[in-house]
Amino acid sequence: MAEKRTTDAALVLAVGLVAAAMILSHGLGKFAERDRYVEVKGLAEREVPADLAVWPLQYNVAAGTLEQLRGNLDRADEAVIAFLKLNGFSDPEITLNPPRVTDRWLNVYDNQRPAERYMAERTLTLRSIRVDAVRQAMAQAAELISQGVPLMPNWGNAADFLFTALEDIKPEMIAAATADARRAAGQFAEDSGSEVGAIRRARQGFFSIEDRDPSSPHVKRVRVVTTIEYGLED
Repeated sequence: MAEKRTTDAALVLAVGLVAAAMILSHGLGKFAERDRYVEVKGLAEREVPADLAVWPLQYNVAAGTLEQLRGNLDRADEAVIAFLKLNGFSDPEITLNPPRVTDRWLNVYDNQRPAERYMAERTLTLRSIRVDAVRQAMAQAAELISQGVPLMPNWGNAADFLFTALEDIKPEMIAAATADARRAAGQFAEDSGSEVGAIRRARQGFFSIEDRDPSSPHVKRVRVVTTIEYGLED
């Protein structure tokens, strides 16, 4: 009788182990299926025109007295402002920054002192959304030199061209980057005999705005990369 109970218990244990193994195997299969995924990157690029130009015009004047210096600076200011207005710009687009005045005789021996003791450096900033007009004015700025306005070096390359409407194109670019990632995932799934499932995780990279090339700072290239994990299904 005791032997029969032992046999029955062993049979029950064996059946339980088989059932547990089947359940565990099924569970592992589901886990492995859930854990199959592919990580891909999607790229979106777009060229856009700059919509804001900031052009600092720097010039300096010199004189033997502060009174003469003020007169020379006023004449230079008037010439630069007249040039900009001739090119269609208005007062709200023009900002005169305070001049920086230097006494060139300080800490200089008598025999090395320049004839014109004082120098004033001025920066006039043009800020305009009319980018093409700014570029045209830059091309004509040499006229100021012929009028006696001593523009400082690199005046022709000093403008900054900016793109400020990023928020307007963000949704479309994110959608394009996501579609590009989906195509990459689809190709991987096709090669591996699978199908693309739902998005498991997504990370959006930073938007970058750069000049298209060194000679075209007024044309920008906007770029974004997204990283997405897709589940894979049989």
